[in-house]
Amino acid sequence: MASEDISAVLEIDQVSFSNPWPERSYRYELAENPAAQLFVAKLDDGALIAYLGYWLIGDEVHISTFAVHPEFRRQGIGENLLKNALADAAKRGAQVATLEVRASNEAAIKLYGKLGFKVGGSLEGYYHDNDEEAILMSMNGGLAQFSETSQ
Repeated sequence: MASEDISAVLEIDQVSFSNPWPERSYRYELAENPAAQLFVAKLDDGALIAYLGYWLIGDEVHISTFAVHPEFRRQGIGENLLKNALADAAKRGAQVATLEVRASNEAAIKLYGKLGFKVGGSLEGYYHDNDEEAILMSMNGGLAQFSETSQ
């Protein structure tokens, strides 16, 4: 991701989340957070349709933000973006992957499970906009499979 992608990312954020990240958070991730890596998926015409951010701390990669524009969901775009990000993290030494997801986001939970993430617990009231529960998911080991299959 580059700074010129932020406005498109913010648009996807607005239509994807009830409590989107502010612009300053993306600018911080890009310019100042050494643990952060940000990825985007674009169409051939350059239109940004998905993004993913992660933090790599030690041997753990944490998916910090991830969304696909609603018009492009369930087409494999998010899955490919996540696989590529996990491959990148594995190449950087990640052994464990973690994330949290809204309990109501069944499509995301299914995708994460398909790729090998397991439910490890939950946090009641984690999402402050509506006190929704967060499902905690992780993958311990197995990240190398993504570097072997990524493009």
